[in-house]
Amino acid sequence: MLTLDAARSGLLVIDLQARLMPAIAQGATVALNARRLLTAARRLDVPVLFTEQNPRGLGATLPELAPAAAETAHKMTFDALRAPGIANRLDPSRAMVVAGCEAHVCVLQTVLGLRARNRPVYVVADAVGSRSPENHRAALERMARHGAEVVTTEMVLFEWLGSADHPAFREIVALIK
Repeated sequence: MLTLDAARSGLLVIDLQARLMPAIAQGATVALNARRLLTAARRLDVPVLFTEQNPRGLGATLPELAPAAAETAHKMTFDALRAPGIANRLDPSRAMVVAGCEAHVCVLQTVLGLRARNRPVYVVADAVGSRSPENHRAALERMARHGAEVVTTEMVLFEWLGSADHPAFREIVALIK
């Protein structure tokens, strides 16, 4: 699949946690774009899973993203797929759209884990963050070399819609205006 289809996508939001985000370069933009993706995913019935890395130390997911308890998985591993039960919660028939932090640690290792399982992965460049721009850039380059598609929030939203005739078009486009 070259373009995303909402009916065949899942959204994985990795470790956008309250205590981590203040240290992330352009963290407010990362969080805003993750929220846009989340709002669109919920409107378009795209399954969502949040991970939280060591929530005792890093806190819960940002309150503005308001994940439901059933949508959240806790982990201590950097690659989310190595944590018990997380891989089973990701529908293998769906391409994974990935947002989160940090791009060069948990996002990178989870994306490489998904790619090792031959899963289609779309990393949303403007919805993933790192403490330094150098780590962000290097992580995106490495993920792309291993077969992940690097996309932007707007690319995902318009591909999920597929057409200006989509019933949710105005609502979704309003997210980026």
